[in-house]
Amino acid sequence: MTSVLEIDKLTVSFSTPDGAVEAVTDVSLSVEAGECLGLVGESGSGKSQTFMAAMGLLADNATANGHIRLDSMDLLSASEKKLNTVRGERIAMIFQDPMTSLTPHMKIGRQLAEVLIEHQGVDKETGRRRSREMLDRVHIPEAERRLDMYPHELSGGLRQRVMIAMALMCEPEVIIADEPTTALDVTVQAQILDLLTEVKDDLGAAIVLITHDLGVVAGLADRVAVMYAGRIVEQGTVADIFAAPTHPYTQGLLACTPRLDVETEALVTIAGQPPNLQNLPSGCSFHPRCPHVFDRCKAERPSLENLSNGQAKACFRAAQEAAE
Repeated sequence: MTSVLEIDKLTVSFSTPDGAVEAVTDVSLSVEAGECLGLVGESGSGKSQTFMAAMGLLADNATANGHIRLDSMDLLSASEKKLNTVRGERIAMIFQDPMTSLTPHMKIGRQLAEVLIEHQGVDKETGRRRSREMLDRVHIPEAERRLDMYPHELSGGLRQRVMIAMALMCEPEVIIADEPTTALDVTVQAQILDLLTEVKDDLGAAIVLITHDLGVVAGLADRVAVMYAGRIVEQGTVADIFAAPTHPYTQGLLACTPRLDVETEALVTIAGQPPNLQNLPSGCSFHPRCPHVFDRCKAERPSLENLSNGQAKACFRAAQEAAE
């Protein structure tokens, strides 16, 4: 199938008083219609900035290079006017904090209707009717009454459903969900994941799931890409990555994820801390924390190479073991 959204050699850097900081380096990703791509990594790994670039929402001190294509349209080179016609209609984002993403002094119904009024030119009555229908669609009870409520009057789970409803108003081709289950209890998390699965199946939309939670990825994604220090270090199908991770960082992430089907005496952790992006270590950025590090890792940065099973990884370990 043809990719709906394709990122090609994206680099995002920020100008700071202490010098340039490269938050995303040479990242290439794609997602197809009806597919969910999970993007995983620790905080600060560059996950959100990759897709903030796609939405044209980077900070003023940021510079982005490369290509981000929505079908044939390059989002990085598009004007602000052109982006405004695309955002919300063809590509939408669900932010991780619905309380700060929703306008606090505007009622829910007005915020939802504005998406349709702006992009499709509908009247207020039609906007309200379709907003109520969308709240029903995302399983918000008493939808008519909720339209006249303010964000602070809703629970965290309901606010997140409103954010999903807002993203779906124009039935976009691509939905970017940035930590959609953060700060929600496990029951509500499961409901949100079920809702996103419905969206993927019913609308055939491409979903990008940005998260640090591998359990969320296992429940929703088809493919997964693992980021570390601004780079993709491994990618493949969810089944392959979970069954046979090849990069030590991915192995570490999976090892420190609590499981109910395996009895463990202690929670495993990854040693050390993520690197300072202004002062990355030489060679592989993960080598100071890697339990399998050898001399080549410290001197040379591994490139992302495709494996025979369709996975890709940036690691020298297999070549070293073969040589030994």
